[in-house]
Amino acid sequence: MGVRVLRTPRMVPQANAYCERLLGTTRRECLDYLIPLSEIHLRRVLAEWRDYYNRARLHSSLGPNVPEPANCLPVDPASPRHSIPTGFGFVSRPILGGLHHDYRLARAA
Repeated sequence: MGVRVLRTPRMVPQANAYCERLLGTTRRECLDYLIPLSEIHLRRVLAEWRDYYNRARLHSSLGPNVPEPANCLPVDPASPRHSIPTGFGFVSRPILGGLHHDYRLARAA
């Protein structure tokens, strides 16, 4: 599977902090609400969760931003910062069968 075991240093609890945080978030926000029926199902769920986590989920270290923001917004310095540009609307995409949603701006039809 391409997994390497990295031993953490002794007496250094901070070495595992990032891994523990990611595993805890995955368990609390994904696996606590789903029952994987097989290993294939678990892999599919975790792959969808990984994409959502890395692209659309808000991260506290980034403030109100997502890791990969949509670059479809026109830049208009005269418009207020928190307004929806004309010709655009929100599109919602369900993640993990509706457990989470990815909201993006898209051009109106």
